[in-house]
Amino acid sequence: MSNYCKLLIVDDEALIRQGIKHYMNWEQEGFQIVGEASNGKEALELIAELQPHIVLTDLVMPIMDGEELTRQIKLQYPDIEVIVLSSFGDFDYVRSTFQSGVRDYILKPKLDTGHLLSVLKSAAEKIPSLQGDVQVVDQGPSIDSILDKLLSGYEIDDQQAVDELTDEFPHSAFCLLGIDLRGRTMTKEQVNAIRLTMQEELDKQAQYAEQLVYHVLKAEAPMILLLLNLDYTMLSLLPYWARTMASSIDQLKLDTAVVVSEPFSAITGLEQAYKTNLLKMMDYAFYFPDKHLLLFNEFPESTQAVEPFNLNNFTESFKRERFDTAFDYLRDHLDVFKTNYTTDVFEYKSFLSNVIFNITVLLGNMNYSTQQLETKKYYYFKAIEESRNAGAAAELLNEFIEEAKLCIAEKTEQSGNANMKRLLDYIHEHYAESLNLTEMAKHFHFNPSYLSSYFSTHHNEGFVDYLHRVRLEKASELLRGGEALISEISGMVGYSDHSYFCKVFKKHTGLSPSRYRQQNMR
Repeated sequence: MSNYCKLLIVDDEALIRQGIKHYMNWEQEGFQIVGEASNGKEALELIAELQPHIVLTDLVMPIMDGEELTRQIKLQYPDIEVIVLSSFGDFDYVRSTFQSGVRDYILKPKLDTGHLLSVLKSAAEKIPSLQGDVQVVDQGPSIDSILDKLLSGYEIDDQQAVDELTDEFPHSAFCLLGIDLRGRTMTKEQVNAIRLTMQEELDKQAQYAEQLVYHVLKAEAPMILLLLNLDYTMLSLLPYWARTMASSIDQLKLDTAVVVSEPFSAITGLEQAYKTNLLKMMDYAFYFPDKHLLLFNEFPESTQAVEPFNLNNFTESFKRERFDTAFDYLRDHLDVFKTNYTTDVFEYKSFLSNVIFNITVLLGNMNYSTQQLETKKYYYFKAIEESRNAGAAAELLNEFIEEAKLCIAEKTEQSGNANMKRLLDYIHEHYAESLNLTEMAKHFHFNPSYLSSYFSTHHNEGFVDYLHRVRLEKASELLRGGEALISEISGMVGYSDHSYFCKVFKKHTGLSPSRYRQQNMR
């Protein structure tokens, strides 16, 4: 359609973009809106692809603002005219864009149909390639613009537009096919390959089904969206067509799923079918990562009810250092939670991130060393936010739990080492006495069996073996000194029975006490 002046809209507010797009019948005025962007960076990518004649841009935007966008356009595409949308307080900002070559500006508070159209036509008259080409055409809006308007929730009150829709889509049933690309990093080539595969599959089916037409829609979110119009008698074939399409797309190895909405009977139901059916099903796909096809009538009828997570009980278990109980409860809850596909994806991800935050705070308040957890939690927040399925997000929480357990074990080990030092020091101070496990347990207020187990767990030998070693090392020292009698030494190191002392000494050193003294006195 060479008689149209192509227009690109750039504004970070979706409502502003939608309002301008549906301001009027642009085609009737000689203009065609070929695209929209939410910032300057996106706009430059679209300009390279769409080659608009005019760019209508906001000034204040994230990533790349209107001033830098204007400068880049005039550097790379000097023939493109730029018109700026601004607020009253942006005068200095607007003045700088004029220095970069902006054609005109429009104040947002004074934006009206007549003024906007006048400014655009004035700019179009300055574009040499359009002279003699741009004209007011006596025709209704294009099918693309009508569908775009319906998809955005606007009503169609133009009878000519209604007639065009009826001619374009003559059959009794409609259905949406979509592939969600939100949160995915894909090249334009990959996206085009998916779209082409979908269209090729539908073209094949259309050869055998005269009652089938389709149209590629422009969606606000990153996704591929197709509208199917078919006779009700053909609906039974829809699952077969969708499976064939999903199989072909799966061969591209791009980890995507085809989503098929519930059929609807009137084109006026397009917005509802998109927003309350297809988008919801695309969110359900988060819980079915292994499925490459999601049909509206093939979801489980019901899911197991998820009891609210009892944060108070979880916190109480933590404060009592009953960590295994707390983590077991959390994992049990998560096992059920991640299978409930009706849960809002944002709610699910928020729960995981909140748990990580709470665990970090709880451990910090309990004087655990959480420096590493404090640093790593931001990695987990970002990774969970970017995760594309419930299982992957849950695994991230499990990884964090393991890191939290290491933090807990580190303090426990340090605490255990301190307690162990007290026990060992006590043995070294009292080895010469009639020391036994029961007396020592009583002194430290331990259960004797627990103390025996604790000693073995935190030391490389048991209580009795260690006590023997301490006593025998001291006996060896006294024997080498040569001053005390051997019969006296046994009592000096805690053995009341001399013969038992001699037996134990020989068992551990291989020599009798007298032989040991002889060898070490030479």
